[in-house]
Amino acid sequence: MFMHVTQAKYIDEYRVWLCFNDGAEGEIDLASELYGEIFEPLKDKEFFKSFILEGHTLSWSNGADFAPEFLREHIIARDGMRDKERTDRVSMK
Repeated sequence: MFMHVTQAKYIDEYRVWLCFNDGAEGEIDLASELYGEIFEPLKDKEFFKSFILEGHTLSWSNGADFAPEFLREHIIARDGMRDKERTDRVSMK
């Protein structure tokens, strides 16, 4: 399935609530991902908040964006677990 973000809502700091075309939704904190020339400007919280949905993902006017697959892999669902953690826990049973 071609993954894409269908909805995004700014929460606070560097956290965003995301919904995906596969029905998954959750929160992601991008604070630890804001390094390098293209992402440094996103450390300005006002600029960070200015994201739009473009090309099926979060995008900023300076050309910064994140692959929707990366975002999907790192969201934290309402139960506080990432999908990978949930999958690993099921595999261990």
